[in-house]
Amino acid sequence: MKLINLIGFPHARLQEFLLEHRIEPYRAHQIFIWIYHYKVYDFDSMTNLSKALRALLGEHFHISLPRIQAKTTSQDGSVKYLFELEDGLTIESVWMPSDERKTLCVSTQVGCRLACAFCLTGTMGLKRNLTSSEILGQQIAVNEDLDEDNQVTNTVLMGMGEPLDNYDATVDAVRLMILPEALKLSSRRVTLSTAGQVDLIKKFQEEDLPVNLAISLNATDNKTRQDIMPINKKYPIEVLMECLRNYPLKPSRRLTFEYVMLGGINDRDEDARRLAKLLHGIPNKVNLIPFNKFAPSEFDPPDEEQVLSFQQYLLAKNYTVFIRRNRATDILGACGQLAAQPLSPAPA
Repeated sequence: MKLINLIGFPHARLQEFLLEHRIEPYRAHQIFIWIYHYKVYDFDSMTNLSKALRALLGEHFHISLPRIQAKTTSQDGSVKYLFELEDGLTIESVWMPSDERKTLCVSTQVGCRLACAFCLTGTMGLKRNLTSSEILGQQIAVNEDLDEDNQVTNTVLMGMGEPLDNYDATVDAVRLMILPEALKLSSRRVTLSTAGQVDLIKKFQEEDLPVNLAISLNATDNKTRQDIMPINKKYPIEVLMECLRNYPLKPSRRLTFEYVMLGGINDRDEDARRLAKLLHGIPNKVNLIPFNKFAPSEFDPPDEEQVLSFQQYLLAKNYTVFIRRNRATDILGACGQLAAQPLSPAPA
């Protein structure tokens, strides 16, 4: 019998397992506290559990994390982690420090099937989905590698893969990120990004997981968006925006719209005008992301003046708009650059 990794295993399912073996379900709370709060991964060391329960756990479960194969540090202080999975495949996460937060960008798939034209991950195709233990394990492994002052405060599911395309594992991992017995992050500090899988967005809104939702929009007309994001064929902009207008938000919460700016393609004045109309009536904030160049991409970054003009137009329409400055570009760790490639550190 193959042992199940307890990292990423749902709390409710552990309670069910215990009940099936006539053990009080509250023991699941104790087990989770040992694993996630005390970082104890040996069942025999869980001293407030009976020997019989510890033996039972050892017969059915194990506790392990993805192995850090390599770390690459950017000149801006960000660190890209290359993880080796049990089957030998690799994924990447990026830890990005700032004064007020320490953000980790985690992956949900090995590669991606959506093939967005501006994304290096998309050139890999989809090799497989990650398990919930592999998604959650990235954050735990990074925290164990960092000192206490640098522990992850914010998690964004914006790494390799489309999170909603790996629906069940992503939901299990996100639930554990905000569960008090597990990683106990505030739901305001967890952001799930999607390219716009409308059916799955509608499904996700029923999960009672009030984390932040970020939508990778990247164009304001169907032709342009379809050229750079093939998913637009199935879910055109008007269908996506209708779904988002009906998305239930907690008070004072907003949707985030990610807009990768490609020079001469989606950064024009008319794009800014169309974007303002598309977002009307939706509580939102906009992140403008100047394209992060990688070989052999055909796209170019936008002109800096055009980025500022684009932002100013939206600000004048009373939108909240940030220009997301590129992080970790020197180590291919920026938005759209992850492809599980070990690199040498950049020169100081």
